[in-house]
Amino acid sequence: MNRRLLVSWNVNGIRAAVKKGFLEFLARTSPDVLCLQETKAWPEQLGPEILQPAGYATTWACAEKKGYSGVAIFSREAPRSVEPLGVDEFDAEGRVQVADMGDYHVVNCYFPNSQEAGARLDYKLRFCDAVLARCEALRAAGHPVVLCGDYNIAHKPIDLTNPKQNEKNPGYLPEERAWMDRFTEAGWLDTFRMFNPEPGHYSWWSYRFQARARDIGWRIDYHCVNPELRDRVLKAEIWKDVQGSDHCPVTVELDLERRA
Repeated sequence: MNRRLLVSWNVNGIRAAVKKGFLEFLARTSPDVLCLQETKAWPEQLGPEILQPAGYATTWACAEKKGYSGVAIFSREAPRSVEPLGVDEFDAEGRVQVADMGDYHVVNCYFPNSQEAGARLDYKLRFCDAVLARCEALRAAGHPVVLCGDYNIAHKPIDLTNPKQNEKNPGYLPEERAWMDRFTEAGWLDTFRMFNPEPGHYSWWSYRFQARARDIGWRIDYHCVNPELRDRVLKAEIWKDVQGSDHCPVTVELDLERRA
């Protein structure tokens, strides 16, 4: 087997996450690829223990604005290349890394929040369309693709505790769910739902109202793959017991040699 464990986690600030045990988490779980979102730091603000952890290469994409957005990839094998999305209005916010891992591509994304009353919905939908176009181009070129990250969208009613009450709230707006429909109808597979069709699984909880303790949450973090990878997905999980952020890590395990 040629197995790879991929983990995605919105850490809500890498410096805060380090104080809450991030490096111990990395050593304990030992993923092949760890994609982070909302890192909120420039590399020059970080120490070598984060930039050069034992056994890992790291690459960073940062927002022009300090303390905002940002994504990073920690990988046991350095990517052959890492590129931004290639669209200035999104790359200025450090939202995407397109990493060539050799046997496959990882697209690490921090999707925008559409904000109250959909104030940033147009921006978000443009971002979604640009990401899908990039992923489809990679797919058309014959590359296996994993699109992971914080999508900031709960797709179906089973993906959040209170769907009816949230139909007008960011992350569950009709336009956002409609984009997820188009995305999956194009063949992209939500790996977690390949194995877990039941409700009650979440990856984000508000800091208010003791939401995490009460498990009042949303599933907005994903690993999605192109259909050509379907038979190489071994399992997908949500590590809800991992603390350190308002999100928890989500995972997918691939066997890159497996065939139907």
